[in-house]
This record gives sequence, structure tokens and C-alpha cells, in this order.
Amino acid sequence: MNLLFICNQNKNRSKTAEEIFKGKYITKSAGLYVPRPVSAKEIGWADTVIVMEEGQRSEIGKRFPKLYLQKRILSLDIPDVYSYNDPRLVKLLKSKMKKYTPLLT
Repeated sequence: MNLLFICNQNKNRSKTAEEIFKGKYITKSAGLYVPRPVSAKEIGWADTVIVMEEGQRSEIGKRFPKLYLQKRILSLDIPDVYSYNDPRLVKLLKSKMKKYTPLLT
């Protein structure tokens, strides 16, 4: 299962998620508002795209309307208030991902 984690800058939330779930899934991470933002190729690679906030799902829909309709995009609803590998973020990511585990097998 290829999972693509997306947040705004790909520095904290999505980067942490990529790291902690790479043993269970094939993972990558990307940002929306960075010099090299997420690409259609990366979205196409993913079996499931996981965003940190609902607004990021909408942004993917605007940038990649055809891919958006073809992909399962899940939102973890995690605000941008954590630093990379913050223990609270790790705990929250693991907790939020548990409800999606049945969809990711």
C-alpha cells in the first residue's frame, strides 16, 4: 500500500507521518506550499493520499481535479502546531491512523 502524506510545508506533520508509518506501508510525504510542491506523479503513485487538514484536500482537488476524483483522500484533522517528531504528534498520528487501518489493507 503506497501512502502519500501531505501537509503545507512537508517539514513537520507529513514528514513525521512518513517516518513513523514507513515500516507498515510504502510511504512518501510532500508539501503544498513549498518550492517543489506535490506533483501529479506523486499523487498518481499513491494508493491513498492522507492530508493533515480538510483545506489541503480541497487544494489537491483544485490542482489535480482528474486525479482527485480517482484517489481516496483521507484527512487526519491535525492542526499545524507540532514540530517534527514531537512525541505528541507521533501519538496523535498513530491514534488518528487507527480508524483508517481497515481501509489501508
